[in-house]
Amino acid sequence: MDNIKPYVQQNKERFIQELIELLKIPSVSADSAYAQDVIDTANAVKDSLLKAGCDVAELCETPGYPIVYGEKIIDPKLPTVLVYGHYDVQPPDPIDLWDSPPFEPVIKTTEIHPEGAIFARGACDDKGQMFMHVKAFEYMIQSNTLPCNVKFMIEGEEEVGSKSLSWFVERNQDKLANDVILISDTGMISNQQPSITTGLRGLSYVEVEVTGPNRDLHSGLYGGAVANPINILAKMIASLHDENNHITIPGFYDKVEELSQAERAEMAKRPYSEDAYKKALDIADVYGEAGYSTNERNSIRPTLDVNGIWGGYTGEGAKTVIASKAYAKISMRLVPNQDWEEITDLFAKHFVSIAPPSVTVKVTPHHGGQGYVTPIDSIGYQAANKAYTETFGVPAIPVRSGGSIPIVALFEKELKSKTILMGFGLDSDAIHSPNEHYGIFNYLKGIETIPLFYKYFVELSK
Repeated sequence: MDNIKPYVQQNKERFIQELIELLKIPSVSADSAYAQDVIDTANAVKDSLLKAGCDVAELCETPGYPIVYGEKIIDPKLPTVLVYGHYDVQPPDPIDLWDSPPFEPVIKTTEIHPEGAIFARGACDDKGQMFMHVKAFEYMIQSNTLPCNVKFMIEGEEEVGSKSLSWFVERNQDKLANDVILISDTGMISNQQPSITTGLRGLSYVEVEVTGPNRDLHSGLYGGAVANPINILAKMIASLHDENNHITIPGFYDKVEELSQAERAEMAKRPYSEDAYKKALDIADVYGEAGYSTNERNSIRPTLDVNGIWGGYTGEGAKTVIASKAYAKISMRLVPNQDWEEITDLFAKHFVSIAPPSVTVKVTPHHGGQGYVTPIDSIGYQAANKAYTETFGVPAIPVRSGGSIPIVALFEKELKSKTILMGFGLDSDAIHSPNEHYGIFNYLKGIETIPLFYKYFVELSK
């Protein structure tokens, strides 16, 4: 694989343009208005796999959006790598906070990305990172250096809970049989210091509805005499944390894994600047659970956050009204050993119990998944570390991520496979936010690094 760098440089502009074309399709899985765009994206991914060299690439029907499956089996006796990614993206809202249209990709230079970054929804999460694997596979086919079998499973519902994926995996275990699963849907510490994600948080996502009077009321005639659902909801949400920012739901922490001081000290060796962190977010100070550092709060500790809240009149100007209903969307990031369904049940019971009798409360679970920790002594981890070391010049650092990829635990349960999380994004890439972007350096470096994982995984498997 000595010629991988020249190959990437020779095809750089084509690689970038192909990704840009994929990013132009608004594959928002959460909004049915984009349903055809999601299907169009699935077809585009299938075509890219066939063009790259897959012998088989197909759309596999599910109860929801199709899963793109592709494979290249060169010898059944050789190891098999299963690549997972997703072609759906988050909604682009709020549109007015984007500096350029979210589905009209543009390349701009930034302080962190002097070589340029592609600004578009899905650039980093996950079209850009998923497409690295397609292009890395293309290189191995063109250079006749593919050392093992490869399968691709690219889904279209990751951003809405991957419900169809679990349905598909449970019914296609033989089709998906593999020796290791490779995912690029995470990040790394910096462009100078690669890292391998060894832990993910779980997730419980719910929507709450608080109902007061049977209709919207005049705030002058009824204000002070009838419960205001928005006021009540705000108080209820505020009560979910105490003065130390601990979550107050009974039983919430019962199964939380407490890391030893030695493990926490090892985590603290990760390169980190609190001043740089605050500067990047334009905040005066950090905020979170007492007794834990910023990097601990966003990785090894569970959290509860309001993701959206609404009710009453939100249009231009004024309208003096007491709303009949108020709503909020709430997510809880969980750590290993916390079961997301159990936590969802604890939340629902507690939230209903703290409501005053003047309102009624409805809690609707949306989706969730378990946390995951992968060992660092596996062949897969060692292969990933050797690949990063060769392309970046320094070994990767194992880190736990605050994000969630619920299907990783599903893969281990159903396919009996370990997952290696080789991310190339940065925390500053604004995933799930306006102005999401992905560095050209990161995109091309991923294409350069991924084939080396295959090489070392096969060598270490002998």
